[in-house]
Amino acid sequence: MKAAAWWLADYAYAGYWQVRATVDRADARSFTSGEAAHIVVLPGVYETWRFMQPLITALHERGHPVHVVDALRRNQGPVAEMAESVTDFLEKHDLHDVILVAHSKGGLAGKLAMTGRAAGRVRSMLAVATPFGGSRYARLFPVGTLRAFAPEDPSIVSLARQLTVNARIVSIYAQFDPHIPEGSELAGAKNVLLDTGGHFRILAHPRVLAELAVLAE
Repeated sequence: MKAAAWWLADYAYAGYWQVRATVDRADARSFTSGEAAHIVVLPGVYETWRFMQPLITALHERGHPVHVVDALRRNQGPVAEMAESVTDFLEKHDLHDVILVAHSKGGLAGKLAMTGRAAGRVRSMLAVATPFGGSRYARLFPVGTLRAFAPEDPSIVSLARQLTVNARIVSIYAQFDPHIPEGSELAGAKNVLLDTGGHFRILAHPRVLAELAVLAE
């Protein structure tokens, strides 16, 4: 019963913010001011940056310049392409000492970017509900965009072997995630297990901002 309630609450949250994302007209440039650490947000698959707008607003109110990577669009491309877009963005805007704040698939792209040319530009990453080990549910979908999350997919396997950056990652995930039954524990990272359920609504969990504050010190 508890899992079912979490599931319903999760999809209610996701549905609401997906609808809001389609009608909202906020300008991403309005969040780029501030004197605290620069933050680059990386949404999950089928999400635009607007899906993460409540978190973006909260981060900006705390003094962080928050940047979005428009080239990611709805994040349907391969993780390698997403990571390249993130790297290009950091280089184009000459950003340094950046904190990546990622949701789901965005965390995979963020970790891959941290292993490449952008390594020296990224201080750390806060990843929320990221399938670092893949999800067995991905095998059930005929769509390549989702099947790429299967645990045996070459991109998941290759990324799992990249261990050097894990110490700079905080992985936050719920006790019950309807999309990632394996969880989001990442060896060598700071793993934060929340006593709740959900894949989407934990973006609004206060622990997310608390962990970000620690990274930004």
